[in-house]
Amino acid sequence: MIIYQDKDIVVCEKRYGVSSQRSDKENMISILEQECGCEIYPVHRLDIQTTGLIVYAKNQKSASVLSQGIQNGLFRKEYVCLCHGNIEESGEMVDLLYHDKVKNKSFVVKSKRNGCKEARLSFYKIDSKSQGEYAFSLVRVRLFTGRTHQIRVQFSHRGYVLYGDGKYGAKDNGRIALHSAYISFPHPTTGELVSFESERWKEIFPF
Repeated sequence: MIIYQDKDIVVCEKRYGVSSQRSDKENMISILEQECGCEIYPVHRLDIQTTGLIVYAKNQKSASVLSQGIQNGLFRKEYVCLCHGNIEESGEMVDLLYHDKVKNKSFVVKSKRNGCKEARLSFYKIDSKSQGEYAFSLVRVRLFTGRTHQIRVQFSHRGYVLYGDGKYGAKDNGRIALHSAYISFPHPTTGELVSFESERWKEIFPF
């Protein structure tokens, strides 16, 4: 679903199970090239299991400016997730992550080694509830780094595995409750700060 587009960018909501990168399966780039009638350039990505907001460039110049903006920390990305457990009201998570490309899985490690990168995020709890012996928390997360499976592994490492995330320990393996809810960045041509919000998680999360 396209949220916004102009001659330089297109912002859309990615569906669950659709790749954010070009592939031989259903993917956002092929979908958008057909809908927009132009070449589409990826500048960041979402896991195939993650839904929500993502931005693409419509030309190489815009792609270069947006990519530079990501590297310089000019993008603000916030997510909403549903996790197991009653998490504290707010906090910050900082870890060293190692991504195993063979297993396509990230791990928290205690000391630096080749391939490790720092991962940092902050969060606050929107709501929580209990169902029998189980507790769940609805959480808003701000990413300061963009590591592979970052939210999933940092939350599960602390005992708050995301709902549906069997890869990181959830018994209710299925659709992962992780949604890209907010994104802001300087427009690649005008430099004006643009922002977009999605509340579709209210419709798709089992909370």
